[in-house]
Amino acid sequence: MSAVAPPPVEGRRAGATGLRAGWIILAALVCASGVWFGIARTRRTGASGGREIPTVKVARGDVSLSIFSRGEIRGANSEVLAAPMMGGTELHLTMLRRSGEAVKAGDEVVQFDTTDQEFALREAESDRAEAEAHVKQAKAKAQADQEEDRYALRKAEADIKTAELEARKNPLLAPITAKQNDLAVAVARDKLSQLRQNLANRQATDEAGVAMQEAARGKAQSKAETARQNIAAMRLAAKHAGYVAIRQNMSQNFFFARMELPIYQVGDQVRPGMAVAEIPRSDTWEVGAKIGELDRGHLTPGDKVSITVIAIPHRVFRGRVKDIGGTSGMPWDRHFECTIALDETSGLIRAGMTTRIEVATDTLRNALWLPAQALFESDGKMFVYVRSKSGFARRDVVLVRRNETRVVLTGLEQGQEVALVNPTELAKKRTGSKASPLEALPK
Repeated sequence: MSAVAPPPVEGRRAGATGLRAGWIILAALVCASGVWFGIARTRRTGASGGREIPTVKVARGDVSLSIFSRGEIRGANSEVLAAPMMGGTELHLTMLRRSGEAVKAGDEVVQFDTTDQEFALREAESDRAEAEAHVKQAKAKAQADQEEDRYALRKAEADIKTAELEARKNPLLAPITAKQNDLAVAVARDKLSQLRQNLANRQATDEAGVAMQEAARGKAQSKAETARQNIAAMRLAAKHAGYVAIRQNMSQNFFFARMELPIYQVGDQVRPGMAVAEIPRSDTWEVGAKIGELDRGHLTPGDKVSITVIAIPHRVFRGRVKDIGGTSGMPWDRHFECTIALDETSGLIRAGMTTRIEVATDTLRNALWLPAQALFESDGKMFVYVRSKSGFARRDVVLVRRNETRVVLTGLEQGQEVALVNPTELAKKRTGSKASPLEALPK
């Protein structure tokens, strides 16, 4: 059997060269198509104003402009436990119940250091005992003086009688002796008169001394009673059953009011009159929420509210708007306080729990609406950016209603595509220049 002869060398070289040329041509075609695709994509992007600009279509339908916010559970008609007024002296906490701890009526919740008041009580009681001894001494002296004065008075009266008896003998006596007897009667009478005056003065002096000592005793008793009342006031007990909610320590970080303040704890100093804790009534809970100023006109007392407690996610509580407070906050963050009363309660609710609230307002029928971020405002005019063949064009609209998430407006058609960001500002950021061709778009 004869062997097959191999192909000539020149043929193999020619085949390899042709294959290499084919691969090169294929690679060139791939690169050319990529370049063409990129140029076409760039042209389409430039013509359409940028595919990466987020957009949304104008929708039509029934719009319920519910108001959403966060709040905090608190008790209505809470019993506030405040530091007693002690004349400006700062108090120190020595006992404090844990936040959320259950207490019964009469249980002590807060105690302050009573060392100074106990010392004042002992000192006042010592002063009272000393004053009591002085009162007894003054009364004993007055009684002794009275006995002595009565004896002196009786003796003077007896001396007058004796002198008068001697004077009766004057007709039988020599003139000189008679004159001496008359003088003796006059002297005895003068002595009695002076003695009576002196006795009255000494009695008044003794009574004044007794009154002064009794006043000192009363002052000491008043100090002791004040110290006892202060000691009793420094032990704060619950008047009704409930759960303890510890207040924030407002004496710390005074100049950083926006920072999270710590709650009171044992050892802290408390100024007189400052609230340390509160015991909300467990049968009347309410929610305090801060709501944006834009939604103020959409709320009225009595509006129904759905409340979800973060710690109790499986249950939705019902409530109603109870009160709408004043507007406050920085110009870029204006809000108002809204109080919501819960129509139902649960044994799991505690003061301070965070909640999510939804207030159902009126529903607008067959309205055109967009997300709130699609609406822009300048010089008092409301407008949106509508997609057109040449890019995005500004279109003035009329705002009907709005909340934090949606706006209801007129001046557009259903299905129109609207930018969610400002294309002009986006173009400036891309180019890094202050001018942009989009500024020349029709407005």
